[in-house]
Amino acid sequence: MMKMLPFFQSGPIGIRNGSEGCIGVNRQLENRLTSVPEQVPACPEPSGDEIWSRDQEKMSEKPEAACRPSRASSITSNGSCTSAGDSPEKGKKGIKGILTSALKKIKKIKPPSVKQVMELLEEQKLCDATQQLIVLEKSLSSKCEEGMNTSHQDIESVYEVLKHKVFTILKDSILLAKTNPELLQQAVEALKEQEKEDQNYTSENPPDQNMQFRPRKWKDLWMATVKESVETRMKDTSHTPRTENLSTVGQNLLHMGKTMKEDLTVVVKYIKQLYPPEFNVFSTYAELYHNYFASQAKKNAESRLEDKDIYLLLSWVHNIYPKDMRKDHVLAEELEKVKLGSLLPSSLSNDLEKKYLDSEEATIKNSLSKCLDKEIQRWKEDKEPEKLNGHFQSELLAIFVIQSIYSGQKRAKDISAAVGEELSHRLSKELPAFLKSYKDAFEDFKEKSKKHRYYKPIIIANINNCWNFRDYTEKNMAEKDDNKAGILSTLGDIENSGFDVLLQQLFAQLKPIYKKFTENKWDSSNEIMNEIIKTTSKHISDFRTLKDPFYHAIVEKIHTRLVKDYIVRLLKRKVSLKTPAQQQNLAQHISKNAADLEAFCTSNGSQATWLNSALPKLAEIIRLQDLGAIKIEVATLATTYPDIRKRHLEAFLYIKANLSRGELKSILGYLADSTATTPPGAPLFSNINVS
Repeated sequence: MMKMLPFFQSGPIGIRNGSEGCIGVNRQLENRLTSVPEQVPACPEPSGDEIWSRDQEKMSEKPEAACRPSRASSITSNGSCTSAGDSPEKGKKGIKGILTSALKKIKKIKPPSVKQVMELLEEQKLCDATQQLIVLEKSLSSKCEEGMNTSHQDIESVYEVLKHKVFTILKDSILLAKTNPELLQQAVEALKEQEKEDQNYTSENPPDQNMQFRPRKWKDLWMATVKESVETRMKDTSHTPRTENLSTVGQNLLHMGKTMKEDLTVVVKYIKQLYPPEFNVFSTYAELYHNYFASQAKKNAESRLEDKDIYLLLSWVHNIYPKDMRKDHVLAEELEKVKLGSLLPSSLSNDLEKKYLDSEEATIKNSLSKCLDKEIQRWKEDKEPEKLNGHFQSELLAIFVIQSIYSGQKRAKDISAAVGEELSHRLSKELPAFLKSYKDAFEDFKEKSKKHRYYKPIIIANINNCWNFRDYTEKNMAEKDDNKAGILSTLGDIENSGFDVLLQQLFAQLKPIYKKFTENKWDSSNEIMNEIIKTTSKHISDFRTLKDPFYHAIVEKIHTRLVKDYIVRLLKRKVSLKTPAQQQNLAQHISKNAADLEAFCTSNGSQATWLNSALPKLAEIIRLQDLGAIKIEVATLATTYPDIRKRHLEAFLYIKANLSRGELKSILGYLADSTATTPPGAPLFSNINVS
């Protein structure tokens, strides 16, 4: 008969459908639950004949209404939660099956006691306790158990204990998922059992039938518990280390973001699989974390935030929250299914963006103004500018201005591309405005501080400043940007204004030397050119403190001026030569002077090679005597220097006194036909006035 004990366990307190989870849980626990039949005193085992006789008698009697709860729960002898629908003997035939069926009808087993359930709860066997409570609940509700000393109040008292234990554990799911997963699974299985029993009750009873304690709606309690857990964890900032120089708002944002990401990772890896799909565990947790985070972000956005906190909040809304959360591949896949949305409504986000942009623009503008004021004060100090790599510099101005603008643009871009683009557009107007103020201050210093001990070094340092501004503009501003041309033009004005100051003394010293050419009718022209070169050389050595691009630019200006002033002397109508020999002699002097001038300027770094053919071509026109050859050479000259005009050529041909009026007119007419109407890229003759 001991082999027949399993048949007794398929009676009114039999195995329940869908309790596989409980089975799995209890197998993980070390203390297995003692089965109900082992706790209840066993009936004397009848013999086979007695069982057969009783069964026949029972069959001959009129059937009585027996109370059989359709899905009553029990704990099997192996300590697992099972269900009646899964009876291992179901469908077996033969004498054994008949005997079992008969015994189930005549043998009643007492339901578990409240004490037994409480013992299970003390042992943290929550799933088994749930099963037995359901059995007690159904047995009491059926009103067919005689001699039961258990009341609904007793059962509900135990339910309260069970509920407290289960939901206390579920509230700490994030912590227990890794530290005590078996206990967490017990609580989840208990929750699942209650949810199934609610579903069974709903399906087996009419909608209008009232029962005081069903459905218990533990799933709703679970939702409320998860929400409470999420809010508790998001509020508790003690677990997130303080970050230096981070405001309270910033620290709270960091804590919420860190907590949400870490907790959702635990949900994905350890908690989600404990529940059936209909619980939508991940989306439930994710939405609750998001909703709390969003509510706090909204509260912050609607309060009076400092500028740095506005930046932090916008960074979380546009950048950190939507991107950093998705760095974990597994978490990213789950979040993609949930579609949480933004932390802030678009209207609030737009308001914050405007506040940030207005504040950032004003801050940078004010910073640039203060920087210029400091630079002007440095000019007034009786101190030579510092040198870097042999060049005078005052680069703190350019570096600070560019860094302020660049950093502002980058910070805005880190929030979002749209915010970055808007601030760049605003700041593109600030740089031109700043440079105009800088130009005005430079001009004021240039005019009022000529007696400053370090006047020229300060001028050179400011010219050098322009290089950083120019380089930044060329590399970072699009050609179609209207501000680019204005910025480059202002920089050019500052540079040229500085060059004028530096070259003023040199050109003043050269003027009387050049007059000697016409005064001596080019006699001793080699000595005069040597004097010009010697004087110029003294000044060029001072200009090497300019940065290379500006040094080459000023040497080119010197080169241009030396060639131009030489041409001016040829156009003064002071020399008129009637014989070819005289003209050839002058041509040789000019060619020699041109060669010496080219060699000097080239050796000092001039890259103005376009100037090198001007004097040799003029010398060739003087040397030539054939009218056709002269016209060809004039045409070549006009092609190379298209800004030459009739007045220039007529003044120059004054030297060739042997030309008839008709020949002169023919040559001038040829120039008019061949002169280009387009302005030259690098003017030479257009800067020469002819009286």
